[in-house]
Amino acid sequence: MSAWMKGRDFIDRVRVIGRTRGVAVRIDTERGRGSHITLYYGSMFTIVKDRRKEIAPGLLSAMIRQLGLTRSDFR
Repeated sequence: MSAWMKGRDFIDRVRVIGRTRGVAVRIDTERGRGSHITLYYGSMFTIVKDRRKEIAPGLLSAMIRQLGLTRSDFR
């Protein structure tokens, strides 16, 4: 996984992980302001700030943890 990742790429990767593991992944655009959306991975969720912009490494790590995933899932 690169140190930086665009929001759209993060969402796509979580969808692939969910599909291979049989975990429901959904996006709620109503729960969030402006360009923020809520991404659900099973019962866990995280906020994706902007799908078009890059996510900084620290925030990316926090979002991965919030979904109960690991950095190795993104390699």
